[in-house]
Amino acid sequence: APTTPTGTKPTQTPSQSGVPAGYPHTPDGAQSAGANYAVALASEAMLTKDDREKLLAQLLVTDQLAPLEERFDSVYSADFLAKIGLDPKGSPVDGGTYVSRAMPVGTKATAYADTEAKVEVWCASLSGTASKSTTHPVTTAWYTTVLTLRWERGDWRIAAFTQKDGPTPVNGDGTVSTSEEIEKAVEEYGGFTYAR
Repeated sequence: APTTPTGTKPTQTPSQSGVPAGYPHTPDGAQSAGANYAVALASEAMLTKDDREKLLAQLLVTDQLAPLEERFDSVYSADFLAKIGLDPKGSPVDGGTYVSRAMPVGTKATAYADTEAKVEVWCASLSGTASKSTTHPVTTAWYTTVLTLRWERGDWRIAAFTQKDGPTPVNGDGTVSTSEEIEKAVEEYGGFTYAR
């Protein structure tokens, strides 16, 4: 069943750069990898060049490392960081805490072969600055990350990816929290790793 846990251990080796590694060479292993990689690609680690390079060295296939690093360097330019309220080092210009988290809601393998898999990860996300004075408050979004994974160096690694909007549910009627409540929650509640 689509939402039934398999009972298979999701990874076989300790995490590197905070992202689990050593996924099973199976469709479920590819989905577990895809979920955790979608989280990593949306994390604060992507905001600074040094952290981003360490992360991408783990996640990407060898022949795509240079072109995808170049692509990310272009995306996370000083102009882009300024547009989301960050300085060139990735810190909030108006104080507070910058939040960037993705929460996978579900995964599916749309194609699978021994050497390559295509996985879609449906995510909700939080991004923005938790600060009274910010003009870039923490907001939510829904999107799907589409990953092409290749089996390389004993693990699933990213060969290509795209992102598309939605599916987006109707907003609930919850009361919006204050910036202080959001900042406290981000500091107190740790993120998850995911497994199919």
